[in-house]
Parts: sequence; C-alpha cells; structure tokens
Amino acid sequence: MLGTFSRSDWLLLIVFSAVVLTLPWTMQPIGAAYPDLLQKFAIYGIFAIGFNILFGLTGYLSFGHAAFLGVGSYAAVWSFKLLTMNVLPALAFSIAVAGVFAFLIGYVSLRRSGIYFSILTLAFAQMSYNLAYSVLTPITNGETGLQVRAIRQSAEVSLRDGDVRVIDQALGIQEIGVPITNLFGMKMSGYPGFYFCAVLLIVGFFIALSLSRSNFGMMLKAIKSNQNRLNYTGIHTRPYLIAAFVISGMYAGLAGSLLSITDPIAGAERMQWTASGEVVLMTILGGAGTLIGPVLGAGLIKYAEQKVSSWNEGILHNAFAALPEPLRDFLVEFFSFFVGEGWHLTLGFMFMIIVIFLPGGLMEGFRRLRRAFTSSGSSTARPAATTTPVQERG
Repeated sequence: MLGTFSRSDWLLLIVFSAVVLTLPWTMQPIGAAYPDLLQKFAIYGIFAIGFNILFGLTGYLSFGHAAFLGVGSYAAVWSFKLLTMNVLPALAFSIAVAGVFAFLIGYVSLRRSGIYFSILTLAFAQMSYNLAYSVLTPITNGETGLQVRAIRQSAEVSLRDGDVRVIDQALGIQEIGVPITNLFGMKMSGYPGFYFCAVLLIVGFFIALSLSRSNFGMMLKAIKSNQNRLNYTGIHTRPYLIAAFVISGMYAGLAGSLLSITDPIAGAERMQWTASGEVVLMTILGGAGTLIGPVLGAGLIKYAEQKVSSWNEGILHNAFAALPEPLRDFLVEFFSFFVGEGWHLTLGFMFMIIVIFLPGGLMEGFRRLRRAFTSSGSSTARPAATTTPVQERG
C-alpha cells in the first residue's frame, strides 16, 4: 500500500522533520514556544493529516471525526487505569479501538455520498457525544470526565517540609499518589511530551506521504476525480473508501490518545460537532489535498485560539499607545470584539478571506508567490534574449 519516494519527497520529509523538531526555537519570536501550545500543534497536526487522507484525497467530507478523537482519549485513559502508565500500550489500544469504531461507522455512512454522507457522520458523532455525556457514564464518567484515580500509598510517599518526593514504581511514575504518564520512566509532560508528539507527527506525515504516492493513493484521487467512471469500468470503490475512512479514524484516535497522554483526562466535549468542524477548518485553511497544508492550518488555528483569545483591552491600549486618544479609544473599542472571548470572529474573518481569495488555502498562496517570483525572474531575462537578433539584424 505504501508508495516509493522520489528525491523531492525525501527532501520534503527531511525539511518537514527539521522544522517540526526546531519549533521550540523558531516559535520563540511569536511567543509560541511553550510546551503546552507546541504539543497542541503536533497533536492537532496529526488529527488534520488523518482527516486530509479522507477529505483531501477522496473528497468525502466527514463532520464526525471528533467521535474518533474522543474514543481515542477514553481508550487511552482506560489503558492507564487498567494496565500501566506507560504510553505505548495506551497508543496501541487507542488506535485499535478507534480503527474498529471507524470501520463500524464507515461501513454504514459510506453507503451514501455527498451531503448525505456528511450528515450521517455528523449524526453518528452526536450520538457518540450524547452516549458519552449521559448514557455511558459508568465508562465515561459523564460530564465530569474520565481521569486516572489518585492512588494513595502513604507508606512509600512522604512529605518533608512541604517538599514532594517523587518515586518510581513498576507501573509508572507517581507524585503524591497521582500517576503520571511516562515512556519507560520519562515523563510525558513539558518538552519531552512535545518531542514525543513531534516524532509521532513526523511518522504520521511519512505514512500519509507514502499513501499518497502509492497505488492506493492514486485510486483515492481517482475516486475524488470521478467515482462514477470508476464504477462504470468495473472497479469496486467501496473497499478503498472504507480503508481510507478507517485509516483516517485511526489518525484521529492517535491524536485523542496523545491528548490524554499529555493531560490524563478524557471528556465528552472532545466529541462535539464543534471539534469536527474545527478539523475541517484546519484542512481548508491550510489546503485540502496537500500534505503540509493541514498541519499549517492546525498550527494557525491553535495559535489564534491560545494567543488572540488571551488578548484584552489592556494589550490593545498598549498596542495603540502612540495614537491620539480619540483614535486609540475607537480602535480599542472596535478590535475588542475580535479578541478575548470574541476570537472566533477573527477566525471566521480569516477563514472568509482565505476561502474567497485563496480557495486552495495557504498552500495556494505559497504557490502563487512562487509563480510570481519565477515569472518575474524569467521576464527580466527574456528581453536580453530577444534584443540580440535585432542588433545582429541591424
């Protein structure tokens, strides 16, 4: 199923890996170098890459992918509760459960296409959310959320002058009886947690690149181009669609497990339709059908969510401090609608501009800039080539 790489593909993978691994330094100038935000960049980048395998390659728009994100989170927390605080069993269990769940939903939803498919996935996601929120409370703990219980071991954990002694145990690391996720003793918090997510993001990007270059990926692109023509030629497209749906769901399950690994709690809010709409925005903003676009869209939205939502009128006053007082007050009053709790207005305005002027997302904007520079370079070289024959003729 995996395809062969060209030299440009290997170069793309190397550059992508280098950029991801150096984010703690490159994000410093814009104030996005703290571990929690970087972890979200990597996790939601995985989520968007997986969604793009379905939407970007086949054209099937799912409004229910948050269901797999939530299932992956719940599966990871149950792995911590029942097995060990080591993250590897939680990853495997989450991906497997999300894959099975995606197969069940995809088997039913893919009987329809177009808007009917989208509505079916949305319905399944909302059913899953309601089940997790109210019906399956013994499994999900309802609105409170599922988390790893504190284990009191007063005989082994002691407090001396308010200082906490950290002890290693067979099933993980523990502080005052509160288990912490780990990878063979290394805590999955802070920058170690980011680099763990970053490595998985690179692996996920590698698999998505391989799929897109394979015969399987070519078949998915053919389905997006003209599925009816494939059906008329005798090619049964349903198995390819189910496989793409399951793979995409497993990516979402992986992202959900990483959310629980970096913060060991799972809640029903991760399965809401707004979370499904968020990954759609990420993919469209970055560029559906491209490899890097969804990751860029995920980073842009998460940065806006963390930064723009934290701005207030005090920050706006400092930003416009050099202006006359009447103009400054007007600008502060105007822009206050777009920051803080109103940051969704900024996101909606940004989304509207990109959809109108760059239907292909940010990647289309980069392609236009590259063509503009290359065309300007070729146009400056063209007159020199055309003047020589005229001079010789004269």
